[in-house]
Parts: sequence; structure tokens; C-alpha cells
Amino acid sequence: MKRWWNGLTNKGRLLTGAGGVAALLIAGALIAPDSSSGSASADTAVQRTASASPTPTPTPTPTPVVTTENVDVSEAIPFDAVTVDDAGRDIGQDAVTTTGQDGTRVKTYEVTYTDGVETSRSLASEVVAAPPVQQVTSRGTREPYVAPAPAPVPAPAPQGCDSNYSGACVPVASDVDCDGGSGNGPAYVRGPVSVVGSDIYDLDRDGDGIACD
Repeated sequence: MKRWWNGLTNKGRLLTGAGGVAALLIAGALIAPDSSSGSASADTAVQRTASASPTPTPTPTPTPVVTTENVDVSEAIPFDAVTVDDAGRDIGQDAVTTTGQDGTRVKTYEVTYTDGVETSRSLASEVVAAPPVQQVTSRGTREPYVAPAPAPVPAPAPQGCDSNYSGACVPVASDVDCDGGSGNGPAYVRGPVSVVGSDIYDLDRDGDGIACD
């Protein structure tokens, strides 16, 4: 009896030992992670990380650079013209006595630039740097002097003819009348006769310079 029990006991121990080992193996199989599954999960995580787009960093909006400066602009001021009477000049002898000149006006603008480009301007001040010079024309009003024509010099009269007459010989006598007239002489002349001096015999009754016509 004792030997059987001992043998049974030894067999039980073996069975118990084998069962323990099997149990450990089964438990290890249940507990140990699947290496292939873990590798696949890691690969998927890497792929997801690689495929995800990075969030872009927003670009800051640049602040515009605004500057101002004063700009001077010159412009011409046209001159005007006048005409004045000048009694010291003869009629028709007009002349420019003062030459006109344009003046200069300077306008100062306040100009605003944004990033170097002009965006606005406003007039800040305005001054006359040089006034215009008025042009003056002198107009003559004086009557021009005309020298009188020299008195005609009578041609020398033939001997015995009065030098105050020409065209016919008016004899030198106490009185001369036109031939065919109502005068009573004593001397007569046949006209026409030009009076070139004094009509001492009153031959030119109508005063036209021609006697006995």
C-alpha cells in the first residue's frame, strides 16, 4: 500500500508539474502582445503623422509707411498792359515805354505719401515771390510840326514887266487893267496872268491866283 501511494503521489506531482507548465504557457500566450499587430499599429501612427498637414503660421499684415513733406510749386502771374496818352510824342509815334514782365507765385503743398506713393496733397500756403510788371505803351497826342512851304520866288520879270506877275508881261505903270475889261488903263495886259507876288494892280478879282482869266 505504501508504495502505491507513493507512486501515485509521484505521478500526481508530475501531472501537477506538467499542468502548471501548460497553464503558464497558456497564460503567457494570452498575455503576450502580438508583435505583428503592434508593428502595424506603429506604422499606421507614423503614416498618420506624416500625412497630416502642418498648420501654416499666419503672415503678419505689414503696416504701411506714411510720410509727409512740403512741396513748393511756382507758377507765373501774367502781366497786364495799359496805354497812356503822351503829349510829348507826335500822333502816330506810339511806343512801349515799359516792358511787361510776368510775376511769380509760389504755392506750398503738404503732400502725403503711403509707401512712397503720393496719396493726397493740400494747399498749405501761397505767396507772391515777384509781382508782375505792367506793360505801358505811350500814345502820342501832339500834332506833328509841319514847316511852312517856302514862298515861291518869282522869276525875274522881263525888262519893263512887273515881277509880281508871270505868264504874261504886266507892264510897269501907274495902273494896269485886263485887256478887254472895264478898266481905264493907262496900261493893259492880256491874260491869263499868274499872281506870284502882290497883286498891286488888283488884276485877280476872284482871288484864285490867276488874273485876267
